[in-house]
Amino acid sequence: MTTRPPVDSDIPAFAGLDLLSSAVILLDDELRIRHCNPAAENLFAVSQRVCLGKPLAQLLGTPAALTAALENALANKWSYTGHDIVVAREGAEPIHLDCTVSPIDTPHARLLLEFRPIDQQLKAAREEREAVQQRANRELIRNLAHEIKNPLGGIRGSAQLLDRELAGVENAAVLKEYTQVIIHEADRLQDLMHRLLSSHRAMQPAQISVHEILERVRRLILAEFPGVRVRRDYDTSLPDITGDREQLIQAILNIVRNAAQAMKGEGEIVLRTRAVRQVTLAKKRYRLALELQVIDNGPGIPEEIRDRIFYPLVSGREGGTGLGLALAQSFVQQHHGSIEASSVPGRTCFTLRLPLQMETKNE
Repeated sequence: MTTRPPVDSDIPAFAGLDLLSSAVILLDDELRIRHCNPAAENLFAVSQRVCLGKPLAQLLGTPAALTAALENALANKWSYTGHDIVVAREGAEPIHLDCTVSPIDTPHARLLLEFRPIDQQLKAAREEREAVQQRANRELIRNLAHEIKNPLGGIRGSAQLLDRELAGVENAAVLKEYTQVIIHEADRLQDLMHRLLSSHRAMQPAQISVHEILERVRRLILAEFPGVRVRRDYDTSLPDITGDREQLIQAILNIVRNAAQAMKGEGEIVLRTRAVRQVTLAKKRYRLALELQVIDNGPGIPEEIRDRIFYPLVSGREGGTGLGLALAQSFVQQHHGSIEASSVPGRTCFTLRLPLQMETKNE
């Protein structure tokens, strides 16, 4: 009878795998997990402490493509790749993976499995296309705002002069109503132009606490929408981040205010913070990042605009300017972060991710 070597998560020979951005799992000849690097922990939402020594099937099930790759690698001592392996995770959506299985010869492991999420590849390509489109949209809007701003000032000034000349004129009160409408609408458009251009100001980075920012946003929302409940779900162990305090307050406030308005001032919003490991943001790999989620139980984002909610001037609310989320995205991207949304009736979740540590490598 052979004695299986003790399971040891600190085997020095495997330490270098922890620096890889790809998910790697090592198996012994009985297909039990001997090592699971941080990228794999993040991908499969499981800690190494929990899965060490357990059969791989207990973590991933027995997809046919993966089973075939494992059997071939053990039998032929050659690398095999399983394509489009579907792994179901409890409480989460299934993930689609490619997996390369390679035989290795160490005292503790016989197979090395490298997982490449197909979903992440598609997502990265989609995000790149969206980023290019968003940059083009913002540049177009910025140029339009500049073109509109100057003649708008002339219109307002002319309306003011006309308003002064109406003194003593018959029906002056009625005519002054018209000039006041022109002045009021010109002021509203000028405010809109200012907001369109405000996302281009230079950042003023400093060390800030994300929870201090969230508490500021929470107080503002509770004052503006007394019927909304704002629940905290914070990871208080998170370190400070480097960022522009006012930009981040405005970005998060825009998202939370959108949620409160969508719920018509009645409902619950959850502010949740977590640390996530081995995350790619703006094509750079970070060992640690902040994940901030704003979750509401409102009616959800209208299906016809879900793919365009971050575009300027796109709004699902009557009377909305469609600038809040566009500005939020711009501010988050200036912090080298990402923002995305998922929505079904009864649950809308905006997820922001911001770096907590310097990047480890480019992808």
